[in-house]
Amino acid sequence: MRIAHLIMAHKGPEQVARLVTAMAHEGFDFYIHLDAKADRREFAFLEALPGVRLTTTRLFVRWASYRFTKAILECTREILATGIAYDFINLMSAQDYPIKPAETIYRFFARNLGRSFLSFESSEEDSEWWAHAITRVEKYHSTYFHFKGQYFLQSTLNWLLPKRKFPLPYTLYGGKDGSWWTISRPCAQYLVDFVDDNPTLRRFTMFTWGSDEFLISTILMNSPFRATIVNDNYRYIDWSRGGANPKVLTSDDFESLRTSYKLFARKFDPTVDATVLNRVDEVLLAAPLQPVS
Repeated sequence: MRIAHLIMAHKGPEQVARLVTAMAHEGFDFYIHLDAKADRREFAFLEALPGVRLTTTRLFVRWASYRFTKAILECTREILATGIAYDFINLMSAQDYPIKPAETIYRFFARNLGRSFLSFESSEEDSEWWAHAITRVEKYHSTYFHFKGQYFLQSTLNWLLPKRKFPLPYTLYGGKDGSWWTISRPCAQYLVDFVDDNPTLRRFTMFTWGSDEFLISTILMNSPFRATIVNDNYRYIDWSRGGANPKVLTSDDFESLRTSYKLFARKFDPTVDATVLNRVDEVLLAAPLQPVS
């Protein structure tokens, strides 16, 4: 069993190094997408670490734009094209960190071959998230672009034109934790093939907001792989403070991390609190192997 961990990074090369070192395992490889705005020379040393490579794919990423989703899809395609028979692709950010030992993570996925793990809510259910997130689809958003007057044009389009409709007859799936997931190789292949075969969907999604939180789960939950999908991405993420970003985890959160059944947590920032990562290393990653349900 082998897993490709895809890490989306734009800063903090030392933090990325700490992440891949903490997760080092003979069954794991690491593919790091480096935002095209970052200086590759600062991250080049990472390729000397076991199983680590920087992707040849490098896109200019803008927060909440389809550019981020596109980078994920292009990197997934690059991983599939290696010819290495990965069983899973696990998507992470550079501010993620394991809260279970690498061997525990490996054994969990070895017991769940063929399954995929995403977190989402359905647009057809009484979803608090979709109650406000539907505007990501129904309105025009210009985050993919960067030009003078773009937001005036965006407002004008939304005033003049009717609500947009998703171009496929699908129930939508997404959520605040929807950006990060672990999917099986067959799911990953289906995903990139589906996007390649649907240019209308690609064009539509260029004018959405935060598509990384709903597009991939929507495609997969309307696919033949639906029955293999578990609605849990096994990430500990704290949204208790509200807003568009989760809380930066600190030592105050350690007990919650210790008692969590999740495999990973985010987000961490050593410039805010490095002690919590030290405690995770010393206590959680050094702990005896424990089963994860």
